[in-house]
Amino acid sequence: MASIPARRGLSALLDASSPITRPFAYRTSQRSFSASTLRAAYATAPKAAAAATSTSTAAKSSATTSAASTPASSTQRTITPKYSAKEPPVPTTRTTQLDTLTSQARAQRSLTSGLYDAPPEVEGVPAIDWTRSYHGLGSVSFTPEQSELLLAPVVAEDVEVKPDGLLYLPEIKYRRILNKTFGPGGWGLAPRGESIVTGKLITREYGLVVQGRLVSIARGEQQYFDPDGIPTATEGCKSNALMRCCKDLGIASELWDPRFIRGFLSQQTKEVWVEHVGTKKKKKIVLRKDDGVRYPFKEIKA
Repeated sequence: MASIPARRGLSALLDASSPITRPFAYRTSQRSFSASTLRAAYATAPKAAAAATSTSTAAKSSATTSAASTPASSTQRTITPKYSAKEPPVPTTRTTQLDTLTSQARAQRSLTSGLYDAPPEVEGVPAIDWTRSYHGLGSVSFTPEQSELLLAPVVAEDVEVKPDGLLYLPEIKYRRILNKTFGPGGWGLAPRGESIVTGKLITREYGLVVQGRLVSIARGEQQYFDPDGIPTATEGCKSNALMRCCKDLGIASELWDPRFIRGFLSQQTKEVWVEHVGTKKKKKIVLRKDDGVRYPFKEIKA
């Protein structure tokens, strides 16, 4: 009988047939780490885990492909809502007023389609609607006497200069020339649309009617800085349209001639430095030689 070799340490105290006494390397080779939680500690999964992951991914993709190939009718479900549809909000005073204002705005006529009041009738004959008509435009020229008054050279004493050097003729001068040429009542401005009021500007189109026929059309404009100044700006818009209409009649046409403007500025105007009395701001302005600096500015040396 073969003798059992002597054992040392812990293995000598245990039975040789006990599984505990089996070598550590043998026990390690028989264990499975597929369910071990230590796999999360690896930066890269072991080969066995990677193979298992690729296998499960392939299985999922095949399942997705088969589900996609299945007709949609077999996978769709009809869901019936268990709550009633949302009803529209109850109308309030604010929404009612807003709807009313919106309908009124949509019902308004276009600014280019004329005014609301119809032209009066004279002895059963409808009058000309100057908001739309071009009656007599360019049909007959004025008489030689009238043409001479309209085309007369501008009087230098009547020309005014703005601080930036812009030349202009006061609108009252245009009215005097028209009254002298056609007589008071022989001409008039007819509005050809409603006034357009924006945040800082008023504009409106007018037609100049002379002796019963339209002779010119222009759009006037005027700025305002406060809502209380809208009526005054409306009159300024009308005067601006009158001056533009008079260009077609040749009145003060020199004020749009570059050579006349340069000659007038060099002979009749001067540049001075002024200071605002309140803000103390300094700037250079253009004045007529026979004019002086007016409040709130005072002349200073450069």
